[in-house]
Amino acid sequence: MSVEIGSFIVCTPGVVGGRPRIDGTRVTVRSVALCYKQGLMPEEIVQQYERLTIAQVYAALTYYHANRDEIEADIAAENALYDLALKEQQQLRRNV
Repeated sequence: MSVEIGSFIVCTPGVVGGRPRIDGTRVTVRSVALCYKQGLMPEEIVQQYERLTIAQVYAALTYYHANRDEIEADIAAENALYDLALKEQQQLRRNV
């Protein structure tokens, strides 16, 4: 029995912000891509996310490589929000 690779990745409004994720989990393609970009091998990502299979990780990485601009834009937006929140927190500390 073969498995349709595209069935591994889903986008559901209201679940993890509608971001692409591994079906049946809350693990986003972005999360897997960030691990990969940090130098983790797919087998190491499976160890970090123990409920994932190697096939799910490879599907997420395939989605990432096929949609790199979309995922990188999402990562950049999240980083910008984090940086803004950090600056606001630092500003509040200075004003105390």
